[in-house]
Amino acid sequence: MQKNIYQKIKMQYKAYLVEEKDGIYTGSVQTIDIPQIDEKHVLIKVNYSSLNYKDALAATGAKGVVKKYPFVPGIDVAGEVIESTSKEFAKGDKVIATGYKIGMSEFGGFGEIVHLPSDWVIHLPENLTDLKAMEYGTAGLTAAACVKKIVDEDIKNNLPVLISGVTGGVGSIAAKILNKLDFDIHGISGKIHETDLFKEIGLTKVIARDDFLSSPVKALDKGVYSAAVDTVGGTILAKMISIISNGGVVSCCGNVAGAMFTSSVFPFILRGIQLCGIDSAESPIELKKELWNLLSYDWAVDLSNQTKSVKIENLDLEIEKILSGNQAGRVIIEHGE
Repeated sequence: MQKNIYQKIKMQYKAYLVEEKDGIYTGSVQTIDIPQIDEKHVLIKVNYSSLNYKDALAATGAKGVVKKYPFVPGIDVAGEVIESTSKEFAKGDKVIATGYKIGMSEFGGFGEIVHLPSDWVIHLPENLTDLKAMEYGTAGLTAAACVKKIVDEDIKNNLPVLISGVTGGVGSIAAKILNKLDFDIHGISGKIHETDLFKEIGLTKVIARDDFLSSPVKALDKGVYSAAVDTVGGTILAKMISIISNGGVVSCCGNVAGAMFTSSVFPFILRGIQLCGIDSAESPIELKKELWNLLSYDWAVDLSNQTKSVKIENLDLEIEKILSGNQAGRVIIEHGE
């Protein structure tokens, strides 16, 4: 086993640590001991992470996200290996890790160091920087998985594609990818004032969420969309299903608007549409490699105008904004000076 050079220099690292006392969860920047590396693991110096809705839930003690506290959230990691007990990785390798139990049962990317199983980690594609990788993060990986379901079914672009939650990370990135693939994109949003973002991601039509939900869901409505990406669930998903045309696909990846929905069998048996669940967190590592390569080359999009960078000392405000539904675009956590 190679020696841990980093530990000789620095035995602790800085992290945003969430603690619980009397049922109250608070986060603060603290120093934590670097763990001793396990077999088939890597220690990664984190250069960038990103803020996702699941991270915000972990930071506030939401049940079912984190097993026990104190804990460091952050489901996304981009950085370099500083120690490895795996044949797949060596010191200095640039890497990405997203999903699995990162930021849930293993301390995550809101810290300067992570200790992860090597089979959760992939090499950073040559055409990506670690900053660009975290501009995508899990949101980008999920968006790519949603788009892949549509592309794999050879959906034509004669009708537009509908996206819900289009100001969020997944929705906005999916819109940009689909726009690059020459689809006409319509978006559903409760933030109709975000006109600059709508223009940036290439929407040709914005539908106010309340307007979309103003009429009841029908068992089968006019098929006006070739496909859809749903990031919110609930009644919005139910209505989206009813307006997809023959042979269409709905990629489903979120539940912020509700975990339950009521639909009819008619869209499935009369139009042959597919409702495809997307779970990028637990996807096989080979699929993640494929998606990262697509995001690096054929599906590469510029997210710099819809991304902001913060230090871990300023995370509280961003967590509050994402939980209150006031966050738009992507938030990157930048470690170091």
